[in-house]
Amino acid sequence: MIRAYSLYLAWVVSLVATGGSLFLSEVMDFEPCRLCWFQRIFMYPLVILLGRAAYKNDRGIIGYTLPLSIIGGCISLYHYLEQKVPGMADILPCTQGVPCNQDYLDWFGFITIPFLALIAFILITIFLLLARGVQEEDNQEEQSASQEA
Repeated sequence: MIRAYSLYLAWVVSLVATGGSLFLSEVMDFEPCRLCWFQRIFMYPLVILLGRAAYKNDRGIIGYTLPLSIIGGCISLYHYLEQKVPGMADILPCTQGVPCNQDYLDWFGFITIPFLALIAFILITIFLLLARGVQEEDNQEEQSASQEA
């Protein structure tokens, strides 16, 4: 059941993540750091691309959106490690604006904004991989039907 709606679910996750980042910056006045901007660069297009693909049930978009999700997830992971692992901030320090290792929110000692972005990118990646599995099954069924005819 989830596999059939996985493209739609990936779009919903991207929509919630984008709405959350805009809420934190525009309503809560949390100024995004440099790494936050890079994460946004990879998340925001997913709303449009996955929304259109979900509406048209176009699983061909997966090859284009999966790299965006994986790269964005890697940036989020690095950002999270920079916040939580001592010494990581010294590797590539932010030189202008908000420091990337600053925590605007820190729930339960481990949930930060980059952690939430990482979870969103992981969920989107999982849903896209599930959707790709459905696409491959459909292609196999079409091939077997054409061979029988």
